[in-house]
Amino acid sequence: MKFLFVAATAIATASAFTTSPAAFTTSVPQVGGVSDVFSQEGNAHRNRRSTIVMDGKANAIRDRIATVNNTKKITSAMKLVAAAKVRRAQDAVLATRPFSETLQSVFGGLINRLGGEAADLPLLTQREVNKVTLVSITGDRGLCGGYNSFMIKKTEARFNELTAQGIECDLILIGKKGISYFTRREYPIRATYDCTQNPDSKQALSISEEIINSFLSGETDAVELLYTKFLSLISSTPSVRTLVPFSASEISQKGDEVFQLTSENGDFGVERKELDVAEPQDFPNDMIFEQDPLQIVNSILPLYLNGQILRTLQESVASELAARMQSMQSASDNAGALSKQLSQEYNRARQASVTQEILEIVSGATALEG
Repeated sequence: MKFLFVAATAIATASAFTTSPAAFTTSVPQVGGVSDVFSQEGNAHRNRRSTIVMDGKANAIRDRIATVNNTKKITSAMKLVAAAKVRRAQDAVLATRPFSETLQSVFGGLINRLGGEAADLPLLTQREVNKVTLVSITGDRGLCGGYNSFMIKKTEARFNELTAQGIECDLILIGKKGISYFTRREYPIRATYDCTQNPDSKQALSISEEIINSFLSGETDAVELLYTKFLSLISSTPSVRTLVPFSASEISQKGDEVFQLTSENGDFGVERKELDVAEPQDFPNDMIFEQDPLQIVNSILPLYLNGQILRTLQESVASELAARMQSMQSASDNAGALSKQLSQEYNRARQASVTQEILEIVSGATALEG
C-alpha cells in the first residue's frame, strides 16, 4: 500500500504540469488497482499536447509572428497594386505622344517660316525677373519612401535661394503633402491643386491657365516647375525647369523619352527609350494662311504648356508609384526577416519551457524518493 501511495503521488505531481484538461483532476486508486494507476498515466500522455507553452512571453511572441505575417501580406499586395498603376501611367504617356509630336512638328515649321518675328510673342519674351512662381508637384498620400520629403526639401531650398538673391517668390502647389507642409509654415501660396493617381488634360488645363494668366498679367516674371524625374523603379531625381517664358529653340529641338515597365523572373524593371526630335513641318513661302502665323504660334504655346504639365504630372505619379513599390518591397523583406527572428525566439522559449517542466518533474520525483 505504501508503494501504491508513493506512485500515485508522483503521477499526480507529474500530471500537474500537463496542459490537458485531465491534468487538473485527481483520482484515488482502489486497493489492488495498480493497473488503473498506469492506465491513467497512459491516458494522460496520450492527451498531452505537442507544444507546451504556458508562459506569457511565448504567447506574446506567437501573436506578434501572426501580426508580422499579416503585415507582410498587405505590403506585398500594395506593391502589386502600385505596379499595375505604373503600367497605367506608362500607357497614358504613350497615348499623348502622337499629339506632342504633331504639335512640335507644326511649331518647328512655323518658327522656321517666321524667323525672328516669333520673338515678339508675349510668352516667348524674356524680361527682367523680379518675381518667380514655383510650381511644386508632390503626392497626395504617403507610404512612398522619401518621394514627398525630397520634393518638399527641393522646393524649400529653391525658394530660399531665390529669396536670398532678392527675388520675390510665391508657390503653386500640386499634391496634398506639399500643400499641408507649406500651409502650416505660412509660405506665400498662389494656388493649390490635388495630384490624383490618374492625371488628365482637364487637370493640366486648369494649372496651365493659372500659370499663363499670372505671367501675361505681369504678376510674375518667370515660372519654374519642380517635379520628380522618373529614371527607374529604384531611382527618381527632383528636377527644376523653366516653364514660362518659353524658349523657341527648346520647343522645336528638344527630344523626348518614354519608359516601359517590364518583368523578368518575377522582378520588375523599366526600359527607357530616347525619341528623336519631330521633323519640322515644311510650310512653303507661297503658302497662304487663313490666320496670321503669329496668331497660330500664339495659340499653340498654351497647348504646348498644357501638354508639358500633363507629362510632368504623369511622370511624377510614376515616380511616386515606383517609390511606393520599392518601399513596400523593403517592408515585405523586413517583415519576412522579423518573422524568422521571432520564430527562432519562440522556439527557444518553447524549448526552455519544456525543459523547465521536465526539471520540475524530475525534482519532484527525486524529492519523493528521498
